[in-house]
Amino acid sequence: MGKQASRMLVAGSESDLQHTDISILIPCLNEAETLSFCIAEAWAAVSDSGLIGEIIVADNGSTDGSVEIAQNGGARVVHIPEKGYGNALAGGIRAAHGQYILMGDADGSYDFTELSGFMEKLYQGFDLVIGCRFPRCGGRVNPGAMPWKHRWIGNPVLSFLGKLFFSSPVDDFHCGLRAFRRESIQALGLKTGGMEFASEMVVKASLSGLRITQIPIVLRKDGRSHPPHLRSWRDGWRHLRFMLLYSPLWLFVLPGLLLSVLGASGFTLLISAPLQIGRVTFDLSSLLVSGACLQVGFQLFGFGLFIKAYAVNAGLLPGKEYWLKLVKGRPVEWGIALGLAFILSGTGYLIHTTLLRKAAEFGPMFP
Repeated sequence: MGKQASRMLVAGSESDLQHTDISILIPCLNEAETLSFCIAEAWAAVSDSGLIGEIIVADNGSTDGSVEIAQNGGARVVHIPEKGYGNALAGGIRAAHGQYILMGDADGSYDFTELSGFMEKLYQGFDLVIGCRFPRCGGRVNPGAMPWKHRWIGNPVLSFLGKLFFSSPVDDFHCGLRAFRRESIQALGLKTGGMEFASEMVVKASLSGLRITQIPIVLRKDGRSHPPHLRSWRDGWRHLRFMLLYSPLWLFVLPGLLLSVLGASGFTLLISAPLQIGRVTFDLSSLLVSGACLQVGFQLFGFGLFIKAYAVNAGLLPGKEYWLKLVKGRPVEWGIALGLAFILSGTGYLIHTTLLRKAAEFGPMFP
């Protein structure tokens, strides 16, 4: 019996499952055309690594014979009834026995024999290792392997926002070939069921302080004849929405602060007299817009602080102790005091402006 076959039997033995080193996880939905090739390549990677491994196919309801192909290839099939890329991967992670997991798609676009590069980083103490397909980090995208809108718009924009929002070291947020310590990722409590699962893993790992790195990989052309399951605009929006929801600082606090500063600046400049810049005159209407910006901005800012504090208190987001002080302690009393201060200052300013208007006999606001 060959080396690869013996490892297949060892990995499948119930008495040795707890000693499995690596689980290669492949989500699957009607991938009969390429699944056999991917499983064979995955077994070759396990054999070359010298590790005890298993191949898990997380099937999401295939009807084209993918299940039989997986079983004939020596993979362990886990049936995931809940539809969605994220649900399939989450179910596969729960079923895995390996200390480490390498996940990759079943379309033939990822090379599972790159396992050794991922394992090298995991042995160095990293919790999550992401493949990077782009030249800026040493990767390569083969001709025809990625649509132009993904390569030049979707991935760069979303990866940039992910790095900006969460200080992540990852240049390719949505690469589907990645390896990780099973216990570290399970502790994150990943919940999304769709394609945004890839973003959730990186975002929560970054927020939780896990050690993350990336290695260059090659993206091959999809070997299937049918269209991919990914829907560019729908799934792109789901990725962006998830990142915004997990970053109240960028969604509420900073926009609110910017709007408040702009509104306050405009209000201060226009309260005493119109402002003329070239042929443009900023008058009463601009003053009203500035006041509205100040009010809306302040509300956004306060709402963002509340959301961040609540999320930290509920354990949804990590955060420093000072965020908890906005929820615990005496937040109601402080809120009442701050509100009264604003009311009194506003009332005083209203009285002041009314007296000025009276002195002008309630004539035009700007002479």
